[in-house]
Amino acid sequence: MDLSVLKQKLDTLQSKPQGGQKTDYSTIFWRPTVGKQQIRIVPSAYNTANPFTELKFYYGITNKVMISPLNFGDKDPIALFSGKLREGEYNKENYILAKKLDAKNRIFVPVIVRGEEDKGTRLWQFGKQVYEELLALAVDDEIGDYTDIVNGRDLTIETVGPEATGTPYNKSSVRVRLKTTPLSENKDTVETWLNEQPNPEELFKRYTFDEMKSALEKWLSPEVDSEEVNTTPAAPTTSNFSLDTTKAKQSKVDQFDSLFDDKEGKTDDLPF
Repeated sequence: MDLSVLKQKLDTLQSKPQGGQKTDYSTIFWRPTVGKQQIRIVPSAYNTANPFTELKFYYGITNKVMISPLNFGDKDPIALFSGKLREGEYNKENYILAKKLDAKNRIFVPVIVRGEEDKGTRLWQFGKQVYEELLALAVDDEIGDYTDIVNGRDLTIETVGPEATGTPYNKSSVRVRLKTTPLSENKDTVETWLNEQPNPEELFKRYTFDEMKSALEKWLSPEVDSEEVNTTPAAPTTSNFSLDTTKAKQSKVDQFDSLFDDKEGKTDDLPF
């Protein structure tokens, strides 16, 4: 091991940004713009067998994106609650809420953008459709390993805007270049691109179980904290989920907390 490289990495992780300093995410992430762009997917520095990293996220629970602890093998209170809503006899309202609370999959892959090579390796994130297109190309025997640094292939990403998609969002499609090319003619450049990559698993704040539980509680019952900032999309303000009326009436907070009690033989009812 090169201890000087490891020390530099440690210093980077431990350094704190100056007050008011903002992260320039354009140096970390690449987002396709409307039109055509040429990129090269680079082998991952963190998983040589697979350049794609799949991560689960929650959107709209707070005003920030929350990464699921399930990505790291930890308990996730939102996933536990969503699973509870699906238990027992089918209930439409419970099912709709559970769907809203399901984590969304996002896929990250390291790329070099042609014409912007000076920006180094960045992460391209996308959803299921683009992911399926890239996987289909990867298993096509006539194409082969398009990430190969010697005989790989560039990709053309074509993106259309909302006027073409009929939605508020852009849409990208993928085409593989027919000609095989090296990642770069410069050996040192290749080494830099392969080794200096942002790690998608380290870019997002990890919330504790209690922090996520509290955020979910406020999302479900915003009236508990009247000063809670509204999120987008707007959280529901009322819930009409079935309760066991034979039990003594509890406050919503107590009912919510009881869902996470670890008592053997306890049968939990839905909290709302």
